[in-house]
Amino acid sequence: MAARSAPNCHLRLEWVYGYRGHQCRNNLYYTAAKEIVYFVAGVGVVYSPREHRQKFYRGHSDDIISLALHPERVLVATGQVGKEPYICVWDSYTVQTISILKDAHTHGIACLAFDLDGQRLVSVGLDSKNAVCVWDWKRGKMLSMAPGHTDRIFDISWDLYQPNKLVSCGVKHIKFWSLCGNALTPKRGVFGKTGDLQTILCLACARDELTYSGALNGDIYVWKGINLIRTIQGAHTAGIFSMNACEEGFATGGRDGCIRLWDLTFKPITVIDLRETDQGYKGLSVRSVCWRGDHILVGTQDSEIFEIVVHERNKPFLIMQGHCEGELWALAVHPTKPLAVTGSDDRSVRIWSLIDHALIARCNMEEPIRCAAVNVDGIHLALGMKDGSFTVLRVRDMTEVVHIKDRKEAIHELKYSPDGTYLAVGCNDSSVDIYGVAQRYKKFGECVGSLSFITHLDWSSDSRYLQTNDGNGKRLFYRMPGGKEVTNKEEIKGVHWASWTCVSGLEVNGIWPKYSDINDINSVDGNYIGQVLVTADDYGIIKLFRYPCLRKGAKFKKYIGHSGHVTNIRWSHDYQWVISIGGADHSVFQWKFIPERKLKDALHIAPQESLADSNSDESDSDLSDVPELDSEIEQETQLTYRRQVYKEDLPQLKEQYKERQKGSTSKRRERTPGNSLRLHFVHGYRGYDCRSNLFYTQIGEIVYHVAAVGVIYNRQQNTQRFYLGHDDDILCLALHPLKDYVATGQVGRDPSIHIWDTETIKPLSVLKGCHQYGVCAVDFSADGKRLASVGIDDSHTIVLWDWKKGEKLSVARGSKDKIFVVKMNPYVPDKLITAGIKHVKFWRRAGDVCIWRDVFLVKTVKAHDGPVFSMHALEKGFVTGGKDGVVALWDDSFERCLKTYAIKRAALAPGSKGLLLEDNPSIRAISLGHGHILVGTKNGEILEVDKSGPITLLVQGHMEGEVWGLATHPYLPICATVSDDKTLRIWDLSPSHCMLAVRKLKKGGRCCCFSPDGKALAVGLNDGSFLMANADTLEDLVSFHHRKDIISDIRFSPGSGKYLAVASHDSFIDIYNVMSSKRVGICKGATSYITHVDWDIRGKLLQVNTGAKEQLFFEAPRGKKQTIPSVEVEKICWASWTSVLGLCCEGIWPVIGEVTDITASCLTSDKMVLATGDDLGFVKLFRYPAKGKFGKFKRYVAHSTHVTNVRWTYDDSMLVTLGGADMSLMVWTNEMEGYREKRPCDSEESDTDSEEDGGYDSDVTRENEISYTIRALSTNIRPMFGVKPHLQQKEPSVDERPPVSRAPPRPEKLQTNNVGKKKRPIEDLVLELVFGYRGRDCRNNVHYLNDGDDIIYHTASIGILHNVATGTQSFYQEHNDDILCLTVNQHPKFINVVATGQVGDLADMSATAPSIHIWDAMNKQTLSILRCYHSKGVCSVSFSATGKLLLSVGLDPEHTITIWRWQEGAKIASRAGHNRRIFVAEFRPDSDSQFVSVGVKHVKFWTLAGRALLSKKGLVSTLEDARMQTMLAVAFGANNLTFTGTISGDVCVWKDHILCRTVARAHNGPVFAMFTTLRDGLIVTGGKERPSREGGAVKLWDQELRRCRAFRLDTGQATDCVRSVCRGKGKILVGTRSAEIIEVGEKNAACNILVNGHVDGPIWGLVTHPSRDFFLSAAEDGTVRLWDIADKKMLNKVNLGHAARTVCYSPEGDMVAIGMKNGEFIILLVSSLKIWGKKRDRRCSIHDIRFSPDSRFLAVGSSENSVDFYDLTLGPTLSRISYCRDIPSFVIQMDFSADSRYLQVSTGCYKRHVYEVPSGKPVLDQATMDRITWATWTSILGDEVLGIWSRHAEKANVNCACVSHSGISLVTGDDFGMVKLFDFPCPEKFAKHKRFLGHSPHVTNIRFTSGDRHVVSAGGDDCSLFVWKCVHMPH
Repeated sequence: MAARSAPNCHLRLEWVYGYRGHQCRNNLYYTAAKEIVYFVAGVGVVYSPREHRQKFYRGHSDDIISLALHPERVLVATGQVGKEPYICVWDSYTVQTISILKDAHTHGIACLAFDLDGQRLVSVGLDSKNAVCVWDWKRGKMLSMAPGHTDRIFDISWDLYQPNKLVSCGVKHIKFWSLCGNALTPKRGVFGKTGDLQTILCLACARDELTYSGALNGDIYVWKGINLIRTIQGAHTAGIFSMNACEEGFATGGRDGCIRLWDLTFKPITVIDLRETDQGYKGLSVRSVCWRGDHILVGTQDSEIFEIVVHERNKPFLIMQGHCEGELWALAVHPTKPLAVTGSDDRSVRIWSLIDHALIARCNMEEPIRCAAVNVDGIHLALGMKDGSFTVLRVRDMTEVVHIKDRKEAIHELKYSPDGTYLAVGCNDSSVDIYGVAQRYKKFGECVGSLSFITHLDWSSDSRYLQTNDGNGKRLFYRMPGGKEVTNKEEIKGVHWASWTCVSGLEVNGIWPKYSDINDINSVDGNYIGQVLVTADDYGIIKLFRYPCLRKGAKFKKYIGHSGHVTNIRWSHDYQWVISIGGADHSVFQWKFIPERKLKDALHIAPQESLADSNSDESDSDLSDVPELDSEIEQETQLTYRRQVYKEDLPQLKEQYKERQKGSTSKRRERTPGNSLRLHFVHGYRGYDCRSNLFYTQIGEIVYHVAAVGVIYNRQQNTQRFYLGHDDDILCLALHPLKDYVATGQVGRDPSIHIWDTETIKPLSVLKGCHQYGVCAVDFSADGKRLASVGIDDSHTIVLWDWKKGEKLSVARGSKDKIFVVKMNPYVPDKLITAGIKHVKFWRRAGDVCIWRDVFLVKTVKAHDGPVFSMHALEKGFVTGGKDGVVALWDDSFERCLKTYAIKRAALAPGSKGLLLEDNPSIRAISLGHGHILVGTKNGEILEVDKSGPITLLVQGHMEGEVWGLATHPYLPICATVSDDKTLRIWDLSPSHCMLAVRKLKKGGRCCCFSPDGKALAVGLNDGSFLMANADTLEDLVSFHHRKDIISDIRFSPGSGKYLAVASHDSFIDIYNVMSSKRVGICKGATSYITHVDWDIRGKLLQVNTGAKEQLFFEAPRGKKQTIPSVEVEKICWASWTSVLGLCCEGIWPVIGEVTDITASCLTSDKMVLATGDDLGFVKLFRYPAKGKFGKFKRYVAHSTHVTNVRWTYDDSMLVTLGGADMSLMVWTNEMEGYREKRPCDSEESDTDSEEDGGYDSDVTRENEISYTIRALSTNIRPMFGVKPHLQQKEPSVDERPPVSRAPPRPEKLQTNNVGKKKRPIEDLVLELVFGYRGRDCRNNVHYLNDGDDIIYHTASIGILHNVATGTQSFYQEHNDDILCLTVNQHPKFINVVATGQVGDLADMSATAPSIHIWDAMNKQTLSILRCYHSKGVCSVSFSATGKLLLSVGLDPEHTITIWRWQEGAKIASRAGHNRRIFVAEFRPDSDSQFVSVGVKHVKFWTLAGRALLSKKGLVSTLEDARMQTMLAVAFGANNLTFTGTISGDVCVWKDHILCRTVARAHNGPVFAMFTTLRDGLIVTGGKERPSREGGAVKLWDQELRRCRAFRLDTGQATDCVRSVCRGKGKILVGTRSAEIIEVGEKNAACNILVNGHVDGPIWGLVTHPSRDFFLSAAEDGTVRLWDIADKKMLNKVNLGHAARTVCYSPEGDMVAIGMKNGEFIILLVSSLKIWGKKRDRRCSIHDIRFSPDSRFLAVGSSENSVDFYDLTLGPTLSRISYCRDIPSFVIQMDFSADSRYLQVSTGCYKRHVYEVPSGKPVLDQATMDRITWATWTSILGDEVLGIWSRHAEKANVNCACVSHSGISLVTGDDFGMVKLFDFPCPEKFAKHKRFLGHSPHVTNIRFTSGDRHVVSAGGDDCSLFVWKCVHMPH
């Protein structure tokens, strides 16, 4: 029996031998106290060389592999391996945890580094992406995370000289990171020609952007910025593993065993070769080095730590040694001295002194060692080897005595007999050999009984027997020395064993957990004297048991420290110590044994003690002799709060069901009813399973909870106010210590805690995301700033919150058993206490994890008979309440009881609102205040006890048990209820709100009914009987018992009440004659139990519902079954309607009818409104009749789960509802239409969105359905096929000339224009102008800045600041993909701050993830980057009123809405926005917490509460015929008015979230843009309209949208479509769908077009003027436009009526040729823009068109694989003179030769061809081709441009190229949206180049202007033209 409790003694870790040098680096440092910190296994070690003492940090659960020292050198961060690894930050002085960082990495934490001031910590994971995380470690918060690299990262460091910069290095890479906002952005280091691309192992940062790094080959690489500038070769001869920077310079250590010291500029100071020193050896490899002053610490691969004093560098001092890599299995203790012997797979045997904590001898063997034993006299040491041999050494000098090899498999165990004569050797081939010691180890016998390998041996004390264990868990006995097996158990019985190291046997049964694999305990050793036993197992745990330990599952104390398996464990010879060894961590741990008597003294010594003690759940306190559980507590622990369906799941379920039902069409549904409900009073209090949930507020109101309602009860006025923010059962409640704030926690899959204000009943904060299933206890801290909560998940998680910010501060696992209470210590804010089943725990907060200490029980006080359920602390004492129904007052130390109050009926005061059901009810909550004691009972009563004794009952409800029966009185405002708690109660519904009468029944009941005259009350009971009682006195009139099963409904017939119908679960309805009290009929024929019964008005017909969803009809009084067609049913006039079936109420069944049942319904007497109650706790109102599926309704949440019954009162003024499980009776007032206070309505709209479509508009559809590709994934825009040029096999050219030749020099490849000048190559391109604006699918993206001097907008991935006066532009170019939205911060503190959101890929926080940039519009500095979890992209951004918060909306399927604190890059809150597209979300201009989102068929009104987002759908049902349309834009007015623009052109006006009017046809088409002017409140709207005299696409409205003024845009378009509006001083800025930005004057309505662009792309055609700075562009929008670079504007545009594909100037610039998509081409005269000629010889698109240099020919290339030649000298008839034959694919580009005789054609199969002009014959001779000089070069194909094709272009192509007029530079455009600059020619593959970003995917064309002054590039997806200025190299 003793084994059922843990032993009272204890182990304390005293010393660890070893250091982790393998697979780790940089893990050894000096602390500020000159101690040395490092780690081994799972323990952080702080070693003091002065005192030769170790301290241990043991907060890790697995191997530590990384360590970083805080710059102040006291705090240490360590990271571990494991499935869910975490980082601990701890104090090296106290070895206490400061903070724990978890939930970010998987697999392990490879590197750690603190920044300069130690505020932030960076960590690198071992996962597949090698994630890099930056932490604010004090708050336990992750600031940023990004994928690190595809391969291992070995080192990371903050740049200590530049803020927010980091460097990481690893396998074949080095990366330079910058941290901005929450985004970590890497740039790869460029090795260039300076050094080889190789693995970098370590690094250190220095001043001036210099970084030094150690490489695998022993060189040191020096970086400046991201470029390698020099290498220091041969710094070491092999890899440099460690680099340490200090004040004096740098120290490096490498695999060559050398330490080198360098000064601050990395000039060498000295070298120390450790291999050459007296402690050195061959193969010594340095893994870690730390240099401080004149001391250097060195850690080696083989687990040694050296300390070197610089001036005696050849005498390193060995501080620590351990075994090297390889498993450690052998352990033996010396029989008479404090020595331990270990042997390992590193082939060394070592002897350790347990007193001096030092290695005293070591000897290397030939083979790995697996076991060891020392003979009794301490002279011989036997070692068993892995190869099957064993060796005996003399302990004295380690010389060999014998070496014997009799076996082939490893020797796993050997032991000398107690008399020293024999040695037993156990082998893995399952035999044990016995050798004689004195006979020079001659073999005497062998034991062969085992079938598996031998694991353990023990000798008997008399050396006559041997017991063995083997791998099968068998225990066998042998007679010695012969080895005969003993099978007779009797013979063994009396044997005393000399040692006990076996793991199986009676005496150690208890060491095995109840269910475990047989081999997971590796070693055991018994201490007979101390009667304890130690075990070592595979999980790194050492356990201390009592010995003997007979019963399975014995209690123990456990100790952690070893990480993996502990392979062996032994007591020292005098039982002072326990030695344990780790297999994989090859470390030796020495534990001090503290016996019981010493424990008492030990209490006062070390602070570590309590920490290091067992934190086993199975430990001390679970003694079994505790008294049995109280029945009430037993019930409470068994309650489950799991739900089949959680309310959070409803939206998803609905979506799934909707998908399934898409096919079925339904009738147009009825509108929602005009009436609405308001909760008026709740009878009930949740006491049966909750406690301490009842409080006084400061003004004396009482706050408590029932069902899903927080109740504030005013006891003077007897009224209640309600907090209805919860959607499921509230389980706990706490009151704020200083203010009237309440915290309530609820049930849910992700349950929330609401903190709300009792005065305004508004939520202040909602906390979610940390608990599962429910929150069962909450408590505020003394200052009210923090909140602790406990969940009901399996481990009862405890969370500590900063509730105002909504941040979780820390989380811990509570306990496996149910926790009842959590209390914060009022005096020490970081401590809290939890109490629950069989435990009290005391917690202390550290970073983000709690640690608890066992605290000794001081005394116990007998306070109550039975459990004490509630306690309340006063200034001077305590008050307690318990199951015995007594309230007791105590003094402050619980010494004496001052006063008791018994809760008895006799003590009830006259003013009570009800009756006590029994004396001394169990007390569940107690609170004091206002001179009273407030008491809550298990029976659901709330009582107020006056200090002088009288008791007032304030509120009560039913007791535990479901409540089903409900009846309202025929002419009085009273109702009756009957419940499973065996009571029948009468309630007054008038203002007195009290329980009038109660009667106990012999059985519980499920139904009741008043007779029509109100005198009698019939009650159906659960045993099949029913009774009739007098309605006033509740005394019996008559009772019957005819059925066995529950009576489920009971009904008097109408009128005189002659008959009584009694329905039962036996599927029958009995009809009784009330007067004669006889049964007159039985209705048979139902196949299931009866659920509802209704009479018709004549009393002749019964309508019945059954559990099988049948609707049946019976005739009274005989009970004959009738079949009535549904048409007739409607005509029948029913006396009551409680049926849930039939056509009239088809609509009440929800979309998810399979998951939920409608349990009750009731129709008003005017037959207009049907109320229903269902299993999910919803009360709903429908219009009657509710025909057609899924009727529209209003829905109310207050009950938690099943609503069991609903009834209207006799005059329909109130609705009474019953909650099944919440035992509460709720009274709702019915508010008729018309009667409407202006206050938020509590209902929610119907489930399904209206079927009516939200309207249609082509522009909206385009915007909604557009799919944004990210650049990195873009594919080719032309359908090319074949092998890419860089993959083609090159044929050797015929004409390979010798290098020196007399032949004439080769002709130029290209005719050059500026021949005389010196050619200067172009070295850079700078963006100067952009023609384009993204208006086609983005909105609200043009804004004024600087009082209207500048405007800001975007196109492609560029933010553009455009000066209105001069037209000059400057650009923000940090986005790496298309910008989709833009907003400007309006707060004066953040002037000119802009936020832009971009397209992205997955939300994986990598560089391609969607992100938001916040930047300064004037200097283009990036202020913050937010990487988002919006996959696909960010479609809307908005700043809050203070400018500090930013709201963003994603394009992901949930359309997530996120709120950011953008300056810190912190995400405050995030939530799924809507399942359909959200177009815009905007903050109210005066708020930081309220915003509105609009989108496809929805508008939502949001509030930010703490970290939670709460939303309300807009309610349209308040207006006749209003329907929810697609909403496109939003603006705001005073007094909570919101305006939304719709797809139909109406504007909706909302007050709060209720539609109050519509402005019909504000525009004729969709209202795309709205703008609220902050200074005067005027509102601008923009829409889609045809220009007319009175109408305009832009309108300016007054503050309430009543009057407006329209503005016409003179753009010449057939329809104006406005996408963006903004208002400045006297000006309105408009952005249109047709890519114009227009400024409209308010006074004169004059339009000034500021920006032009192509409307639709791609822009395929592009040509620059031969001599001037003009260029032409031709695009899919059917226009050709002429642009002037100098004047920065569009000069002209021609509408062609068809999409244009290509355009070309004649050599003189007087003609323009345009090729069209329909195969036609046109020639215009430039001077007059008249058509000179046009022709259509092809049906397909013309791809390129060219004039020959001599102006004679026109070549036209098309997608019909053809080039046609026209002779222009023949005049404008344009007849074709010839064409090129055999072109294999479509034509891409064409170039004429300088002499107009040849044409080169690049084609869609990656082939380039040359043809003669004008014959069209192909030129095949390579030599001829090589001699041609080309007039221009625009081909992407050909050997001369092979280098432009990149490696990464599998799916994407280079689309266009152009060689400069000088003939030495080449620019290209590709599908990734990149413009690249090369040298020409570039025949080598993958030529070097510069790249320029800005375009969206697909750059379609590119040209140099004359004189190579500019490059113009044309965009495909972005329809924009970029003009780049060429920067030439200086002479």
